[in-house]
Amino acid sequence: MTNGYGNYFEKKNRSKNECNSENKFREDIVEGRNAVIEALKSGKTVEQILVSNGDITGSINVVLALAKEKRIVVKKVDRKKLDSMSSTEAHQGVIAKVTPYKYCELEDILDYSKQKNEKPFILILDEIEDPHNLGSIIRTAEVCGVHGIIIPKRRNVGITPIVYKTSAGAVEHMKICKVANINSSIDKLKKHGIWIYGADMHGENYCYDTDFSGNIAVIIGNEGKGISKLTREKCDILVKIPMVGTITSLNASVAGGIIMYEILRQKLKGNKN
Repeated sequence: MTNGYGNYFEKKNRSKNECNSENKFREDIVEGRNAVIEALKSGKTVEQILVSNGDITGSINVVLALAKEKRIVVKKVDRKKLDSMSSTEAHQGVIAKVTPYKYCELEDILDYSKQKNEKPFILILDEIEDPHNLGSIIRTAEVCGVHGIIIPKRRNVGITPIVYKTSAGAVEHMKICKVANINSSIDKLKKHGIWIYGADMHGENYCYDTDFSGNIAVIIGNEGKGISKLTREKCDILVKIPMVGTITSLNASVAGGIIMYEILRQKLKGNKN
């Protein structure tokens, strides 16, 4: 049983290889064809592209064409070189060396919602440790119209190659703010008239019975322990997801996805009225 949404067994069931690759996380490389293509399209500073010798089929040609257009150096290397650099163990024959991900400020997220003339829709992640979860959350957030994501500097995975790959390049289209203290950031958001919703299995209301029409920030907790006690106390409303099976918790990215889509559904319905 967990305090919030997230599978306690996620971390324990990960393979030894995954855990080993997590020990060498880097924020200066992007792996995989789609992720590299999105990095090239986004205008991110790509310093060099490494392509496996003889691997020039399919979408690799798109990578090469974009690199040529942007005058980025492409170097052909032995596949073993890419294997030794890879954190994902699924680089698909291409790795881009990039300037490490540039995190934004909290104000940038709020300004972005104003530029779009939309009510703020923000995601707060409370110590998400699995890069696959973070990548999946970012991908769903981008699709659902989230204006930005706030993560803590400590005990939370950053933007690593696995996150890039799992997000299918959505990282390049999402504003992500890394803060020293989540609770202080929540206080700032409240001063801007933003309501804080926490995803918690002991919430008072089901997500589909909750009105998300205003200025909102949604907190998704750690894979094992959910939202921390102090952060939970700062929530205006705790919401839960209906579950009727034997398993009493959901993967953090799945729980986040369900709530984000409910918010999107309400926004789309509201626009039609």
